[in-house]
Amino acid sequence: MAMVAQHHREGSSGSISKHLDAGKYVRYTAEQVEALERVYSECPKPSSLRRQQLIRECPILSNIEPKQIKVWFQNRRCREKQRKESTRLQSVNRKLTAMNKLLMEENDRLQKQVSQLVCENGYMRQQLRTAPPTADASCESAVTTPQQSLRDANANNPAGLLSIAEETLAEFLSKATGTAVDWVQMPGMKPGPGSVGIFAIAQSCSGVAARACGLVSLEPTKIAEILKDRPSWFRDCRSLEVFTMFPAGNGGTIELLYTQAYAPTTLAPARDFWTLRYTTTLENSSLVVCERSLSGTGAGPNAAAASQFVRAEMLPSGYLIRPCEGGGSIIHIVDHLNLEAWSVPEVLRPLYESSKVVAQKTTIAALKYIRQIAQETSGEVVYSLGRQPAVLRTFSQRLSRGFNDAVNGFNDEGWSILSCDGAEDVIVAINSAKNPISGSNTLSMLGGILCAKASMLLQNVPPAVLVRFLREHRSEWADFNVDAYAAASLKNTYAYPGMRPTRFTGSQTIMPLGHTIEHEEMLEIIRLEGHSLSHEDAFMSRDIHLLQMCSGIDENAVGACSELVFAPIDEMFPDDAQLLPSGFRIIPLDSKPDSHETLDLTSSLESNNGKNAAASCSARAILTIAFQFPFESNLRDNVATMARQYVRSVISSVQRVAMAISPSGLSPTVGSKLSPASPEALTLAHWICQSYSYHAGVDLLRADSTSGESLLKTLWHHQDAILCCSLKAVPVFTFANQAGLDMLETTLVALQDITLDKIFDDTGRKALFSEFAKIMQQGFTHMPGGICLSTMGRHVSYEQAIVWKVFAAEENTVHCLAFSFINWSFV
Repeated sequence: MAMVAQHHREGSSGSISKHLDAGKYVRYTAEQVEALERVYSECPKPSSLRRQQLIRECPILSNIEPKQIKVWFQNRRCREKQRKESTRLQSVNRKLTAMNKLLMEENDRLQKQVSQLVCENGYMRQQLRTAPPTADASCESAVTTPQQSLRDANANNPAGLLSIAEETLAEFLSKATGTAVDWVQMPGMKPGPGSVGIFAIAQSCSGVAARACGLVSLEPTKIAEILKDRPSWFRDCRSLEVFTMFPAGNGGTIELLYTQAYAPTTLAPARDFWTLRYTTTLENSSLVVCERSLSGTGAGPNAAAASQFVRAEMLPSGYLIRPCEGGGSIIHIVDHLNLEAWSVPEVLRPLYESSKVVAQKTTIAALKYIRQIAQETSGEVVYSLGRQPAVLRTFSQRLSRGFNDAVNGFNDEGWSILSCDGAEDVIVAINSAKNPISGSNTLSMLGGILCAKASMLLQNVPPAVLVRFLREHRSEWADFNVDAYAAASLKNTYAYPGMRPTRFTGSQTIMPLGHTIEHEEMLEIIRLEGHSLSHEDAFMSRDIHLLQMCSGIDENAVGACSELVFAPIDEMFPDDAQLLPSGFRIIPLDSKPDSHETLDLTSSLESNNGKNAAASCSARAILTIAFQFPFESNLRDNVATMARQYVRSVISSVQRVAMAISPSGLSPTVGSKLSPASPEALTLAHWICQSYSYHAGVDLLRADSTSGESLLKTLWHHQDAILCCSLKAVPVFTFANQAGLDMLETTLVALQDITLDKIFDDTGRKALFSEFAKIMQQGFTHMPGGICLSTMGRHVSYEQAIVWKVFAAEENTVHCLAFSFINWSFV
């Protein structure tokens, strides 16, 4: 027995030793590692056959077993993963360290501001107790006027400009990092680990002001270069001209600038600025670019169009850029403006007196643009169709600039107002100097560009929701024949009238190209399907392609402008394509609590006769519409008539949509009408529930919500999709609750153009038709689960559908059919 036990121990020890030998550590030579690395770069996870092939092809690996090579690749992948994770963590740590430093500085600044306010409060209390006599108001002007005069005098010589530059630098730094302005946190922009930065607006100061602080992974000189090129990132900047530049010591420079800014709507004049810009480096290696207005009338070569501009004032503003340890920069941006609100209609003044608007359009836009460039440079942004980010960014800028040019219609670019028929709602302007098809052999035939534009006041309509609807439901407002005319005119294949007969299906395909890092702006190609009606052209595609930019679709963004701008483009999508942008811009207006006055900008606008006028006024917005069309000289009047009528029809459609999506419009409230031929929503809700109880023997809703307005609210928020369709020859939908609208991806207004057969696939249609006789005879049926289609072409699955007849209680007649789709979801 002892010998057997000893033999067993020796056998076990031998097997363990053999196992350890097979998996022992192998010391590879430099040549072997190089050979393995070459394979790893091509295939980090080779199969067993590939490893055996490697041993056969590389004699230097012949003494290594396949299992050991497998272990090497496993270790190599593990090291690569650890290296990437370590690099990522180091980068995150650097960012968190820089952001922590920024937050600590912001906390120190706030502590100083609190101390300053406490001191001011104590001083004011003392002044109130002593009750001094009222000071002469002329004292303030007596103090400020000499300073202004001194600044004007100094502006005439380099030494004086340097003095102004140093004064501008000091005032800017006191705003960027000090307590010169009473900053408060920007609404809806709380700082956090994933935030873009820290944003603040002025609470009480002269003019409007906004501030941003953030971390950007670019060097300070690169950031300064980008920001100084204001037309490249500020969409409202028409031009920036440098008239004088000279050194200012410490490697700094002083520049005299003339800047023109677009007006955002047809109801207001554009703005221009005459400023001094000072670029210098501080002792702590921070780079500063600060700017302020100079008095005077410097205007440059565009003085001919000066009458179209109002001279605005830029108070000390700029950029403080500090390098971070390990790369990147911390940037402080301050924008402080006086936009001369007196020069615009009263209804528009909140737009020029709102720091939120300045923050969204300028300050936040600058920081986000720099972050976008940084991510593109690092290769983190991927775009479609093989296009470089800079090319797509150029397309977005061209769309925005072309739309701004059309809205403003500057005289120095050749725009002039066409005499109209006396109506003030639509302005028609022409530009014979512009030619969208340069290089064509028929230039003498083309008369130029015509633009029909209008602005209107919207009451209680969320801009982001309206823009999303206009983007997703183009057939609700657009005439595809007009789109075809604009596209064909750019190709110069045919002109209006006499277009080739084409039938458009009304369907659109959205092909995304790219978007900004925060998804606040999207660039995409829209394909509108068309088919020729003539046999000889049947083989030719009549599709229309539009390059489209959509922005401002975030409902939570405060003061953000929402836009939908598009232009016909060739299906090959060339980089140098000629663009003729048209579209919509919706700008929210902040109203003062005591301001109840409104301006009826269009005679046909149906304003809310709501019970709470203040609530209605608090959600106003200005909608600007501009559509551009090429025209031939002999057809100018025809195109002008077509354009004016088209824009009026678009206005009518937008008003109809706005009433539907307005919280005080066709939402489920007592007395609201679904359509001119439909009963009140509350009445229809009672009919739906009573008919369901009659046929099914159970209540559709819970017992505590079967009376009054609560019934309608419960039905509206019911988890199942409930829809009603008419009993006509071609059944169309007349009502849907919120779940039904979400399932079909539509609105109450657009719902009434959807026929019953369109939402089902072939299987669903067959099931419905087979049950239709039973529904009409018995008034109630259950349909098995299946698939239906949304208006955006997405598939929706449902576990079961219940169909019942809805009786009009007063008349005891069948009013419609109701459908309830249970447990639906997008596939």
